[in-house]
Amino acid sequence: MRAEARPRDRAATRLRLLDAARALFAEYGYERVTVRMIASAADANIALVGRYFGSKAGLFGEVLRDEPTIRVVLEGDRAGLPRRLAEFAARRMHADPKSRILRALAHSADDPEIQELVRERLRTAIITPLAEFLGDDPDAMARARTAAALLTGITRVRRALGPEPPTPADVDRLTAMFTVCLDISGHEP
Repeated sequence: MRAEARPRDRAATRLRLLDAARALFAEYGYERVTVRMIASAADANIALVGRYFGSKAGLFGEVLRDEPTIRVVLEGDRAGLPRRLAEFAARRMHADPKSRILRALAHSADDPEIQELVRERLRTAIITPLAEFLGDDPDAMARARTAAALLTGITRVRRALGPEPPTPADVDRLTAMFTVCLDISGHEP
Protein backbone atom coordinates (compact mmCIF):
# COMPACT_ATOMS: atom_id res chain seq x y z
CA MET A 1 0.00 0.00 0.00
CA ARG A 2 1.43 3.38 -1.02
CA ALA A 3 1.58 6.24 1.48
CA GLU A 4 -0.42 9.30 0.57
CA ALA A 5 1.63 11.98 -1.10
CA ARG A 6 1.76 15.35 0.60
CA PRO A 7 -0.22 17.94 -1.38
CA ARG A 8 1.88 20.64 -3.01
CA ASP A 9 1.74 23.82 -1.00
CA ARG A 10 4.50 26.28 -1.85
CA ALA A 11 3.92 28.50 1.19
CA ALA A 12 3.87 25.58 3.64
CA THR A 13 6.99 24.03 2.11
CA ARG A 14 8.81 27.36 2.16
CA LEU A 15 7.89 27.81 5.84
CA ARG A 16 9.07 24.27 6.69
CA LEU A 17 12.38 24.99 4.98
CA LEU A 18 12.79 28.25 6.91
CA ASP A 19 11.93 26.59 10.22
CA ALA A 20 14.29 23.68 9.58
CA ALA A 21 17.10 26.03 8.51
CA ARG A 22 16.61 28.27 11.54
CA ALA A 23 16.85 25.28 13.90
CA LEU A 24 19.83 23.69 12.12
CA PHE A 25 21.79 26.94 11.76
CA ALA A 26 21.21 27.62 15.46
CA GLU A 27 22.40 24.17 16.44
CA TYR A 28 25.36 23.68 14.10
CA GLY A 29 26.22 27.04 12.55
CA TYR A 30 26.12 27.96 8.91
CA GLU A 31 29.22 26.09 7.76
CA ARG A 32 28.27 22.67 9.16
CA VAL A 33 24.69 22.68 7.85
CA THR A 34 24.11 21.32 4.37
CA VAL A 35 21.22 21.94 2.02
CA ARG A 36 20.53 18.22 2.18
CA MET A 37 20.18 18.41 5.99
CA ILE A 38 17.73 21.31 5.70
CA ALA A 39 15.63 19.59 3.03
CA SER A 40 15.56 16.36 5.02
CA ALA A 41 14.51 18.11 8.23
CA ALA A 42 11.77 19.95 6.31
CA ASP A 43 10.66 16.79 4.53
CA ALA A 44 11.14 18.62 1.23
CA ASN A 45 12.94 18.05 -2.04
CA ILE A 46 16.50 19.40 -1.95
CA ALA A 47 15.93 21.31 -5.21
CA LEU A 48 13.32 23.46 -3.51
CA VAL A 49 15.96 25.24 -1.43
CA GLY A 50 17.46 26.57 -4.65
CA ARG A 51 14.07 27.31 -6.17
CA TYR A 52 12.73 29.27 -3.19
CA PHE A 53 15.93 30.85 -1.82
CA GLY A 54 18.57 30.63 -4.54
CA SER A 55 21.20 29.06 -2.29
CA LYS A 56 22.00 28.12 1.28
CA ALA A 57 23.33 31.67 1.80
CA GLY A 58 20.06 33.06 0.43
CA LEU A 59 18.15 30.89 2.87
CA PHE A 60 20.33 32.12 5.74
CA GLY A 61 19.66 35.70 4.64
CA GLU A 62 15.92 35.00 4.71
CA VAL A 63 16.25 33.56 8.23
CA LEU A 64 17.96 36.81 9.30
CA ARG A 65 15.31 38.98 7.60
CA ASP A 66 12.55 37.24 9.53
CA GLU A 67 14.03 38.26 12.87
CA PRO A 68 12.91 41.42 14.70
CA THR A 69 14.91 44.65 14.57
CA ILE A 70 15.44 47.36 17.18
CA ARG A 71 12.71 49.55 15.68
CA VAL A 72 10.52 49.00 18.75
CA VAL A 73 13.28 50.58 20.87
CA LEU A 74 13.05 53.67 18.69
CA GLU A 75 9.44 54.28 19.69
CA GLY A 76 9.53 57.20 22.06
CA ASP A 77 11.39 60.42 22.63
CA ARG A 78 15.06 61.08 21.86
CA ALA A 79 15.99 61.73 25.48
CA GLY A 80 14.77 58.25 26.52
CA LEU A 81 16.60 56.40 23.71
CA PRO A 82 19.78 55.62 25.70
CA ARG A 83 17.72 54.04 28.48
CA ARG A 84 15.59 52.03 26.05
CA LEU A 85 18.74 50.78 24.29
CA ALA A 86 20.29 49.90 27.65
CA GLU A 87 17.23 47.86 28.61
CA PHE A 88 17.29 46.15 25.20
CA ALA A 89 21.01 45.36 25.64
CA ALA A 90 20.43 44.09 29.18
CA ARG A 91 17.76 41.71 27.88
CA ARG A 92 20.28 40.47 25.31
CA MET A 93 22.80 39.86 28.11
CA HIS A 94 20.32 37.49 29.67
CA ALA A 95 18.64 36.22 26.51
CA ASP A 96 17.49 32.65 26.38
CA PRO A 97 20.52 30.59 25.38
CA LYS A 98 18.18 28.71 23.07
CA SER A 99 17.38 31.89 21.14
CA ARG A 100 17.71 30.58 17.62
CA ILE A 101 18.88 33.71 15.85
CA LEU A 102 21.47 34.58 18.51
CA ARG A 103 22.83 31.04 18.35
CA ALA A 104 22.85 31.06 14.55
CA LEU A 105 24.79 34.31 14.48
CA ALA A 106 27.13 33.16 17.24
CA HIS A 107 27.98 30.04 15.25
CA SER A 108 28.08 31.67 11.85
CA ALA A 109 28.96 35.38 11.86
CA ASP A 110 32.56 34.87 10.76
CA ASP A 111 31.84 32.48 7.89
CA PRO A 112 33.18 34.14 4.70
CA GLU A 113 30.22 32.95 2.63
CA ILE A 114 27.75 34.97 4.72
CA GLN A 115 29.81 37.82 6.17
CA GLU A 116 28.17 40.30 3.81
CA LEU A 117 24.71 39.06 4.85
CA VAL A 118 25.65 39.59 8.51
CA ARG A 119 27.05 43.06 7.76
CA GLU A 120 23.90 43.97 5.83
CA ARG A 121 21.74 42.75 8.71
CA LEU A 122 23.73 44.94 11.12
CA ARG A 123 23.21 47.92 8.81
CA THR A 124 19.49 47.38 8.19
CA ALA A 125 18.43 46.15 11.62
CA ILE A 126 20.48 48.47 13.85
CA ILE A 127 22.67 51.16 12.28
CA THR A 128 20.34 52.66 9.65
CA PRO A 129 17.24 52.75 11.89
CA LEU A 130 19.28 54.41 14.66
CA ALA A 131 20.78 56.96 12.28
CA GLU A 132 17.34 57.77 10.87
CA PHE A 133 16.00 58.22 14.40
CA LEU A 134 18.85 60.60 15.21
CA GLY A 135 17.83 62.79 12.30
CA ASP A 136 19.56 64.98 9.75
CA ASP A 137 22.72 65.51 11.77
CA PRO A 138 25.71 64.66 9.52
CA ASP A 139 27.25 62.78 12.45
CA ALA A 140 24.16 60.55 12.97
CA MET A 141 25.58 57.56 11.07
CA ALA A 142 28.85 57.63 13.07
CA ARG A 143 26.92 57.84 16.35
CA ALA A 144 24.68 54.94 15.25
CA ARG A 145 27.74 52.83 14.35
CA THR A 146 29.22 53.49 17.80
CA ALA A 147 26.00 52.39 19.51
CA ALA A 148 25.91 49.30 17.26
CA ALA A 149 29.48 48.50 18.29
CA LEU A 150 28.41 48.59 21.92
CA LEU A 151 25.45 46.26 21.19
CA THR A 152 27.68 43.91 19.21
CA GLY A 153 30.25 43.88 22.00
CA ILE A 154 27.57 42.90 24.50
CA THR A 155 26.59 40.01 22.24
CA ARG A 156 30.20 38.82 21.98
CA VAL A 157 30.69 38.96 25.75
CA ARG A 158 27.45 37.02 26.26
CA ARG A 159 28.67 34.44 23.76
CA ALA A 160 31.99 34.09 25.56
CA LEU A 161 30.70 34.08 29.15
CA GLY A 162 27.15 32.87 28.83
CA PRO A 163 23.96 34.67 29.79
CA GLU A 164 24.00 36.74 32.96
CA PRO A 165 20.97 38.26 34.61
CA PRO A 166 21.31 42.04 34.31
CA THR A 167 21.19 44.18 37.43
CA PRO A 168 19.73 47.68 37.72
CA ALA A 169 23.34 48.93 37.92
CA ASP A 170 24.06 47.24 34.55
CA VAL A 171 21.16 49.11 32.98
CA ASP A 172 22.35 52.39 34.55
CA ARG A 173 25.90 51.89 33.25
CA LEU A 174 24.67 50.92 29.79
CA THR A 175 22.40 53.98 29.75
CA ALA A 176 25.40 56.18 30.48
CA MET A 177 27.42 54.46 27.74
CA PHE A 178 24.63 54.80 25.15
CA THR A 179 24.18 58.45 26.13
CA VAL A 180 27.85 59.04 25.31
CA CYS A 181 27.77 56.91 22.12
CA LEU A 182 24.72 58.69 20.76
CA ASP A 183 25.68 62.12 22.14
CA ILE A 184 21.98 62.71 22.72
CA SER A 185 22.44 65.68 25.07
CA GLY A 186 24.64 67.52 22.56
CA HIS A 187 22.36 67.01 19.57
CA GLU A 188 18.84 67.82 20.69
CA PRO A 189 16.62 69.19 17.93
